[in-house]
Amino acid sequence: MHTILLIDDDEQLAEPLQEYFARYDLNLISEIHPEQGLHRLQKGDVDLTILDVMLPEMDGFEVCRRIRRDTNLQNMPVLMLTARGDVMDRVIGLELGADDYLAKPFEPRELVARIHNILRRSQPTTNQTASNADSLSFTHLQIDQQRRKVTLDNKDIELTSSEYELLLMFASETEKAFSRDDILNALRGINADLYTRSVDILVSRLRQKLKPLNCIQTVWGSGYRFLAAEA
Repeated sequence: MHTILLIDDDEQLAEPLQEYFARYDLNLISEIHPEQGLHRLQKGDVDLTILDVMLPEMDGFEVCRRIRRDTNLQNMPVLMLTARGDVMDRVIGLELGADDYLAKPFEPRELVARIHNILRRSQPTTNQTASNADSLSFTHLQIDQQRRKVTLDNKDIELTSSEYELLLMFASETEKAFSRDDILNALRGINADLYTRSVDILVSRLRQKLKPLNCIQTVWGSGYRFLAAEA
Protein backbone atom coordinates (compact mmCIF):
# COMPACT_ATOMS: atom_id res chain seq x y z
CA MET A 1 0.00 0.00 0.00
CA HIS A 2 1.30 3.44 -0.94
CA THR A 3 1.22 6.27 1.60
CA ILE A 4 0.07 9.64 0.29
CA LEU A 5 0.52 12.88 2.25
CA LEU A 6 -2.05 15.63 1.72
CA ILE A 7 -0.91 19.11 2.75
CA ASP A 8 -4.07 21.24 2.64
CA ASP A 9 -5.62 23.59 5.17
CA ASP A 10 -9.15 22.46 4.26
CA GLU A 11 -9.92 20.28 7.28
CA GLN A 12 -13.03 18.89 5.59
CA LEU A 13 -11.13 17.40 2.66
CA ALA A 14 -8.98 14.68 4.21
CA GLU A 15 -11.59 12.41 5.82
CA PRO A 16 -13.72 11.68 2.71
CA LEU A 17 -10.57 11.31 0.61
CA GLN A 18 -9.14 8.81 3.10
CA GLU A 19 -12.20 6.59 2.70
CA TYR A 20 -12.14 6.89 -1.08
CA PHE A 21 -8.38 6.28 -1.37
CA ALA A 22 -8.63 3.12 0.74
CA ARG A 23 -10.67 1.51 -2.05
CA TYR A 24 -7.62 1.84 -4.31
CA ASP A 25 -5.05 0.58 -1.81
CA LEU A 26 -3.83 4.09 -1.00
CA ASN A 27 -3.21 5.21 2.59
CA LEU A 28 -3.91 8.94 2.91
CA ILE A 29 -2.46 10.94 5.79
CA SER A 30 -2.82 14.70 6.11
CA GLU A 31 -1.39 17.88 7.60
CA ILE A 32 -3.02 21.30 7.51
CA HIS A 33 0.13 23.34 8.22
CA PRO A 34 3.01 23.38 5.69
CA GLU A 35 5.79 23.19 8.30
CA GLN A 36 4.16 20.14 9.87
CA GLY A 37 3.81 18.62 6.42
CA LEU A 38 7.52 19.12 5.69
CA HIS A 39 8.39 17.64 9.07
CA ARG A 40 6.15 14.63 8.37
CA LEU A 41 7.93 14.01 5.07
CA GLN A 42 11.24 13.59 6.90
CA LYS A 43 10.04 10.27 8.31
CA GLY A 44 10.71 8.82 4.87
CA ASP A 45 7.58 6.68 4.54
CA VAL A 46 5.59 8.90 2.16
CA ASP A 47 5.39 7.85 -1.51
CA LEU A 48 3.73 10.99 -2.94
CA THR A 49 2.69 14.44 -1.71
CA ILE A 50 -0.51 16.24 -2.69
CA LEU A 51 0.20 19.92 -2.16
CA ASP A 52 -2.35 22.73 -2.15
CA VAL A 53 -1.17 26.06 -3.56
CA MET A 54 -3.21 28.20 -1.15
CA LEU A 55 -1.76 27.47 2.29
CA PRO A 56 -1.41 29.60 5.45
CA GLU A 57 2.01 30.93 6.49
CA MET A 58 3.77 29.44 3.45
CA ASP A 59 2.19 28.87 0.03
CA GLY A 60 2.43 25.60 -1.85
CA PHE A 61 5.04 26.99 -4.23
CA GLU A 62 7.46 27.63 -1.38
CA VAL A 63 6.76 24.17 0.06
CA CYS A 64 7.56 22.67 -3.35
CA ARG A 65 10.80 24.69 -3.49
CA ARG A 66 11.84 23.36 -0.09
CA ILE A 67 11.06 19.79 -1.09
CA ARG A 68 13.18 20.06 -4.22
CA ARG A 69 16.08 21.67 -2.30
CA ASP A 70 16.11 18.98 0.40
CA THR A 71 18.50 16.17 -0.57
CA ASN A 72 16.30 13.68 1.29
CA LEU A 73 13.12 14.78 -0.46
CA GLN A 74 14.11 16.10 -3.89
CA ASN A 75 12.87 12.96 -5.67
CA MET A 76 9.50 13.03 -3.87
CA PRO A 77 6.64 12.97 -6.41
CA VAL A 78 4.48 16.09 -5.99
CA LEU A 79 0.97 16.71 -7.29
CA MET A 80 -0.21 20.30 -6.81
CA LEU A 81 -3.80 21.44 -6.31
CA THR A 82 -4.76 24.85 -7.70
CA ALA A 83 -7.99 26.39 -6.45
CA ARG A 84 -8.50 28.58 -9.50
CA GLY A 85 -7.09 26.33 -12.17
CA ASP A 86 -5.03 29.38 -13.17
CA VAL A 87 -2.60 28.68 -16.01
CA MET A 88 0.11 30.68 -14.25
CA ASP A 89 -0.30 28.55 -11.12
CA ARG A 90 0.26 25.48 -13.26
CA VAL A 91 3.25 27.00 -15.03
CA ILE A 92 4.92 28.03 -11.77
CA GLY A 93 4.25 24.65 -10.17
CA LEU A 94 5.76 22.76 -13.11
CA GLU A 95 8.77 25.07 -13.23
CA LEU A 96 9.40 24.37 -9.54
CA GLY A 97 9.43 20.64 -10.21
CA ALA A 98 5.86 19.48 -9.56
CA ASP A 99 5.06 16.23 -11.38
CA ASP A 100 1.42 17.06 -12.08
CA TYR A 101 -1.38 19.45 -11.13
CA LEU A 102 -5.13 19.32 -10.69
CA ALA A 103 -7.61 22.19 -10.37
CA LYS A 104 -10.14 22.39 -7.55
CA PRO A 105 -12.88 21.30 -7.41
CA PHE A 106 -11.82 17.90 -8.69
CA GLU A 107 -13.25 14.42 -9.07
CA PRO A 108 -11.63 11.98 -6.60
CA ARG A 109 -11.48 9.38 -9.36
CA GLU A 110 -9.33 11.68 -11.52
CA LEU A 111 -7.06 12.45 -8.55
CA VAL A 112 -6.53 8.73 -7.92
CA ALA A 113 -5.82 8.14 -11.63
CA ARG A 114 -3.18 10.87 -11.66
CA ILE A 115 -1.61 9.53 -8.46
CA HIS A 116 -1.36 6.05 -9.95
CA ASN A 117 0.19 7.46 -13.13
CA ILE A 118 2.84 9.36 -11.16
CA LEU A 119 3.63 6.41 -8.91
CA ARG A 120 3.92 4.10 -11.91
CA ARG A 121 6.40 6.46 -13.56
CA SER A 122 8.45 6.90 -10.39
CA GLN A 123 8.84 3.21 -9.55
CA PRO A 124 11.59 1.07 -11.10
CA THR A 125 10.29 -1.46 -13.58
CA THR A 126 10.70 -4.96 -12.14
CA ASN A 127 10.01 -7.02 -15.27
CA GLN A 128 12.70 -5.60 -17.50
CA THR A 129 14.64 -7.99 -19.70
CA ALA A 130 18.40 -8.12 -19.44
CA SER A 131 18.79 -6.20 -22.68
CA ASN A 132 16.65 -3.19 -21.82
CA ALA A 133 17.76 -3.10 -18.18
CA ASP A 134 21.29 -2.14 -19.23
CA SER A 135 22.46 1.43 -19.06
CA LEU A 136 22.02 3.77 -21.99
CA SER A 137 25.48 5.22 -22.50
CA PHE A 138 26.59 8.19 -24.56
CA THR A 139 29.83 10.16 -24.60
CA HIS A 140 28.95 12.30 -21.55
CA LEU A 141 25.60 10.95 -20.39
CA GLN A 142 24.74 7.60 -18.77
CA ILE A 143 21.27 6.36 -17.79
CA ASP A 144 21.12 3.39 -15.43
CA GLN A 145 17.59 2.04 -15.85
CA GLN A 146 17.78 -0.45 -13.00
CA ARG A 147 18.71 2.19 -10.42
CA ARG A 148 16.97 5.05 -12.25
CA LYS A 149 20.24 6.96 -12.00
CA VAL A 150 21.52 9.56 -14.45
CA THR A 151 25.12 10.77 -14.55
CA LEU A 152 26.73 13.52 -16.60
CA ASP A 153 30.51 13.18 -16.88
CA ASN A 154 30.38 10.84 -13.86
CA LYS A 155 28.43 13.33 -11.74
CA ASP A 156 24.93 12.42 -10.56
CA ILE A 157 22.03 14.50 -11.89
CA GLU A 158 18.94 14.75 -9.68
CA LEU A 159 15.79 14.48 -11.80
CA THR A 160 12.13 14.38 -10.87
CA SER A 161 10.21 11.30 -12.01
CA SER A 162 8.74 13.25 -14.94
CA GLU A 163 12.14 14.56 -16.00
CA TYR A 164 13.67 11.08 -15.78
CA GLU A 165 10.90 9.46 -17.82
CA LEU A 166 11.13 12.21 -20.45
CA LEU A 167 14.90 11.75 -20.75
CA LEU A 168 14.51 7.97 -20.99
CA MET A 169 11.84 8.39 -23.65
CA PHE A 170 14.12 10.62 -25.72
CA ALA A 171 17.31 8.59 -25.22
CA SER A 172 15.65 5.26 -26.00
CA GLU A 173 14.75 6.45 -29.50
CA THR A 174 17.43 8.89 -30.53
CA GLU A 175 16.81 11.11 -33.55
CA LYS A 176 13.05 10.44 -33.41
CA ALA A 177 10.89 13.57 -33.32
CA PHE A 178 8.32 13.41 -30.50
CA SER A 179 5.33 15.73 -30.74
CA ARG A 180 3.99 17.43 -27.64
CA ASP A 181 0.94 15.16 -27.77
CA ASP A 182 3.26 12.12 -27.89
CA ILE A 183 4.98 13.33 -24.74
CA LEU A 184 1.77 14.19 -22.89
CA ASN A 185 0.20 10.83 -23.68
CA ALA A 186 3.32 8.90 -22.71
CA LEU A 187 3.99 10.71 -19.43
CA ARG A 188 0.50 11.40 -18.18
CA GLY A 189 -1.30 8.35 -19.51
CA ILE A 190 -4.56 10.25 -19.93
CA ASN A 191 -6.03 12.44 -22.67
CA ALA A 192 -7.14 15.21 -20.36
CA ASP A 193 -7.40 18.82 -21.45
CA LEU A 194 -3.72 19.48 -20.84
CA TYR A 195 -2.06 22.47 -22.42
CA THR A 196 1.11 21.96 -24.46
CA ARG A 197 2.94 24.65 -22.50
CA SER A 198 3.44 22.07 -19.73
CA VAL A 199 5.59 19.98 -22.09
CA ASP A 200 7.74 22.99 -22.99
CA ILE A 201 8.29 23.72 -19.29
CA LEU A 202 9.29 20.12 -18.59
CA VAL A 203 11.72 20.09 -21.54
CA SER A 204 13.19 23.41 -20.40
CA ARG A 205 13.78 22.05 -16.89
CA LEU A 206 15.47 18.96 -18.29
CA ARG A 207 17.67 21.03 -20.59
CA GLN A 208 18.83 23.14 -17.65
CA LYS A 209 19.87 20.05 -15.71
CA LEU A 210 21.71 18.58 -18.71
CA LYS A 211 23.84 21.69 -19.32
CA PRO A 212 26.34 22.11 -20.90
CA LEU A 213 24.98 19.37 -23.18
CA ASN A 214 22.78 20.50 -26.04
CA CYS A 215 21.26 17.13 -26.85
CA ILE A 216 17.54 18.02 -26.89
CA GLN A 217 16.69 19.74 -30.16
CA THR A 218 13.50 21.64 -30.89
CA VAL A 219 11.86 20.44 -34.10
CA TRP A 220 9.94 23.49 -35.22
CA GLY A 221 6.28 22.77 -35.84
CA SER A 222 6.64 19.23 -34.51
CA GLY A 223 8.19 18.87 -31.06
CA TYR A 224 11.55 17.63 -29.79
CA ARG A 225 14.22 15.03 -30.54
CA PHE A 226 17.29 13.69 -28.75
CA LEU A 227 20.64 14.04 -30.54
CA ALA A 228 22.92 11.16 -29.54
CA ALA A 229 25.95 12.87 -31.07
CA GLU A 230 25.54 15.80 -28.66
CA ALA A 231 25.19 13.61 -25.55
